[in-house]
Amino acid sequence: MSRFKSFLRDESGATAIEYGLIASLIAIAIIAGATALGTTLNTSFNFIKSKIKTA
Repeated sequence: MSRFKSFLRDESGATAIEYGLIASLIAIAIIAGATALGTTLNTSFNFIKSKIKTA
């Protein structure tokens, strides 16, 4: 019975899962930010390209 109690009190697995969730949330935020930055840069470069063509 003491092994079962110690198993229930062991939180190392929960901590690893929490770190994994935090890492995945950070990765999602980085991907979203990079996508938004890429879209903004693409729009800016297309604007510059159109201005150069008309010049």
